[in-house]
Amino acid sequence: MTKIAVVAIGGNALIKDDKHVSVEDQEEALRETSVHLADMVEAGWELAVGHGNGPQVGFILRRSEIAAKVEGMHEVPLDVCGADSQGAIGYELQQALRNEFFKRKVNKKAATIVTQVRVEQSDPAFQKPSKPIGSFMDEAEAKRREKEMGWSVVEDAGRGWRRVVASPLPKEIVEIDAVKLLLEAGQVVITVGGGGIPVVERSDGALMGTAAVIDKDFASSLLAQAVKAELFLIATAVEKVAINFGKPEQKWLDTMTVAEAKAYLEEGKHFAKGSMAPKIQAAIWYLENGGKEALITNPENIGRALKRETGTWIVK
Repeated sequence: MTKIAVVAIGGNALIKDDKHVSVEDQEEALRETSVHLADMVEAGWELAVGHGNGPQVGFILRRSEIAAKVEGMHEVPLDVCGADSQGAIGYELQQALRNEFFKRKVNKKAATIVTQVRVEQSDPAFQKPSKPIGSFMDEAEAKRREKEMGWSVVEDAGRGWRRVVASPLPKEIVEIDAVKLLLEAGQVVITVGGGGIPVVERSDGALMGTAAVIDKDFASSLLAQAVKAELFLIATAVEKVAINFGKPEQKWLDTMTVAEAKAYLEEGKHFAKGSMAPKIQAAIWYLENGGKEALITNPENIGRALKRETGTWIVK
């Protein structure tokens, strides 16, 4: 019987620290991650893989802004930057996986789908953009772009001004049928990169890109629901989830029920909003919509975690 797992790879699987941000560094990090993904394949899992793209989109935007200032070239819209990053990261990961499978003599291939994810223009997030992107600007430049280009801008802790965009909830993976076909054909599918390219549906039914950032854990959760995955695995920077993190009463968790996870979120002191909280929320969303089990651990411990030796399991 086919077992499907959706694996959401965090930024640490691409960029390990501030000193290792080049394309070559990212390729090396993905080669390491591909070893753990190949282990899952050899253990009998069919995989759909989502990934983050925050730093990479930032680099693409920065290059675009520099090229516009220095050479007068056009700037690249945010949704196209997301598409660029999906293609580049997908290429690096599918090549790393292909080479790992070849080395192991495993008859398996990986393919990347440049994926659109539909969001709703009525999402409250569009009324309160909060996700900083792009370069720092002085106030005059920020106000000019706000007026001429319709940007939302904020002053960022005395460091300058930055553009902020919405982070709406994903509603539909546009290319889901292609994802399912590739899974059925035995391919490892790399999809919803960076949370997917956010698109909205116009009144005439046409799709158009929008300046937003979708949380990749929420998009991967939606993917896991859509392909009826037996496992939703979030690979992140920590081996286990902790409550009271960094405090004397810190406690590592082996398992959490949905009810316990909700209670911890409600307390508001255990999981940071920008890091662990969305991962817990994404796992809950998956489990409440037909999912079986969710697992949070770091890439190097995936094998041990699947044997129940480590990691944090979230169950109904």
